[in-house]
Amino acid sequence: MNKMKKTNTTKNTYPTFIEKNNEDYLVFVPDMNIYTEGNSLTNAIEMARDAIGLKGITMEDDGLALPEPSSSEQAIAKAREDADEIFDYSTGLLTYVDVDFSEYRLKHDNKMVRRNVTLPCWLNYAADKAQLNVSKVLQEALKKTLAIKR
Repeated sequence: MNKMKKTNTTKNTYPTFIEKNNEDYLVFVPDMNIYTEGNSLTNAIEMARDAIGLKGITMEDDGLALPEPSSSEQAIAKAREDADEIFDYSTGLLTYVDVDFSEYRLKHDNKMVRRNVTLPCWLNYAADKAQLNVSKVLQEALKKTLAIKR
C-alpha cells in the first residue's frame, strides 16, 4: 500500500538563516530544524531548498503534515533559542526559501515501487506474445492519463 500523502499546499516559503563562517555559508531552517551549508551564498540557498524539499517529501511519505512557515519574528525567536556559546544563527542573514514539494518529488523521488496489477488472462497472454514490457506500458499510460510530461 502506498503511504504517500498529498499536501494541501504544494509550495511553501520558509524563513532561513545564513551566516558566513570563514569560507563557508552555514544555513539553519528553524521550521524544519535543518542545518546545512554551502560554499557561496547562492549555493547555500540551493542547499537549503534541497534540504527542505527532501525533508518535506520524507515527512509526506511518513504521513506527517508539513510545518507552517513561521513569521520573521517567530523564526528569529527560534534561532535565538537554538543559539549556543559557539554560534548564533539569529545574527545571520534572514532570507526566505521557497520549495514546490510536488516539483521536488517529480525531480528527485525516482525510486521504483512494486505494484501488483491484475489483468485478464487473455490480455496478459497478448502482451507476452507481443513481448511488451507491461511496466513500461503502464508507466506511459499513467503519465498520459495524469498529464505528466517527464
